[in-house]
Amino acid sequence: MDSTEKKDIVSDGAEGRYDCIKLENQLCFPLYVCSKEIVRRYKPFLDEMGITYTQYITMMVLWERGSVTVSRLGECLYLDSGTLTPVLKTLEAKGLVVRKRSAEDERSVIVEATEAGMALREQAVTVPPRMGACVNLSQEDAMELYRILHLLIDNIGK
Repeated sequence: MDSTEKKDIVSDGAEGRYDCIKLENQLCFPLYVCSKEIVRRYKPFLDEMGITYTQYITMMVLWERGSVTVSRLGECLYLDSGTLTPVLKTLEAKGLVVRKRSAEDERSVIVEATEAGMALREQAVTVPPRMGACVNLSQEDAMELYRILHLLIDNIGK
């Protein structure tokens, strides 16, 4: 079957009707590919630190905030507790975080970085410039992409 025959089968005689489901017309697809490839590029740098990408972004919140409730951590990372709990268990097993019940509200669990977890931050500061070299965007383009992605996140969240 040649490409003309394939096109006829795909379009089924309704030229343009199926354009909306062509892969090349999807915003979600390049977002998916970029996300997958960015995480793949992070892997060797994070392997040196002994953590995964999800563990890395979890630690980023803790490095910034010190301690945080599990629910707030999930909000920051857009992760549900079913995804976050195993990440925290693994980080705790590695000695990078501790979880404890809140003194004010026993239903609430607080997560904080241990001394070893905070020390890992020294290795982490080398990751963004190394990733920047992989991505190879100008500062202006990177800021514009960041702005648009956060606009999209905000719009989807509404």
